[in-house]
Amino acid sequence: MDAKDDKYHQRCLELAQKGLGLVAPNPLVGALLVSGDKIIGEGYHAIFGGPHAEVNAINSVTDKSLLKSATLYVNLEPCAHFGKTPPCADLIIENNIPQVVIGQKDPYVEVAGKGIDRLKSAGIDVKVGFLENECKFLNRRFLTFHEKNRPYVILKWAETSDGFIDDERKPGLSRPAWIAGELARPLVHKWRSEEQAILVGTNTALIDNPMLNVRDWSGKNPIRMVIDRTLRLPKNLNLFDKSQATIIFTEKSHENETNLEYYKIDFNRIINDIFRSCYSRKIQSIIVEGGAQLLNTFIQSGNWDEARVFKSNIYFGKGVKAPLFSSIPDAQSRIESAVLFTYYKK
Repeated sequence: MDAKDDKYHQRCLELAQKGLGLVAPNPLVGALLVSGDKIIGEGYHAIFGGPHAEVNAINSVTDKSLLKSATLYVNLEPCAHFGKTPPCADLIIENNIPQVVIGQKDPYVEVAGKGIDRLKSAGIDVKVGFLENECKFLNRRFLTFHEKNRPYVILKWAETSDGFIDDERKPGLSRPAWIAGELARPLVHKWRSEEQAILVGTNTALIDNPMLNVRDWSGKNPIRMVIDRTLRLPKNLNLFDKSQATIIFTEKSHENETNLEYYKIDFNRIINDIFRSCYSRKIQSIIVEGGAQLLNTFIQSGNWDEARVFKSNIYFGKGVKAPLFSSIPDAQSRIESAVLFTYYKK
């Protein structure tokens, strides 16, 4: 790869990132067209069901005659099947674009090399494998879903300097302690808007009475998921207000209601059944927000991909112990008086 290809593919990734939280279960894709070392058009997949990145990039070109001498850069293999939109490979061929430089091959079975083959069969010069690690990281949710048949799992919690995630509270008697500080709240809500679903355990639902929405950010609310094995959670909790799609994982049978789906699972294989439910719904990512028991279940079983942990200078002395976690952080940043540590499972 030369510096020019590197630069253009980096721009593809920047464009693709703009679709986070808006295009799932489709991948994040950015594309740009270059002619004579000048970018003549660019685009990204902006919303599920809308035009793909390649379509938007081609449509943005003012002088279409330049396409016959242009190179298309795209971070993921162009599709070759009819889905919500026509195949991008066909559009590239129709516009006589002579060269396509692709970041990585698409693992989705409906594409998986078919787009590359179609372009090559049309006489287009195709190159594959540019900034591959960066491309894979960007689409880690999409790739995990299609390669492992399960959602990408993000664990999130905040803990005090002495290792507690909560003080000793009883339902309805006090508000949850905001350990990470007020500036972390919109960041957490931004994270929620970027994932398809959010999961909490029974005690968290009962004691915190969370809304699990994005009220402090502009974006799409995730599907709420809560574990309620025996259906003991009272129906006056925010999770049952029917304001957004909510799935209750239980061992009991219960009739579904508007925006409330009761999904029966085997609690001896709780994570596998949650994953199975997500896969059937094409839910590619979950953010797990607690409590400690649920987080420990994911950690101890190895069923996690990323963890975002706020560590504060607040001291509790007693309370609910933070999850047992011994990984080495991959990144850290300061948010007010707390430090955010980010981990990626190796």
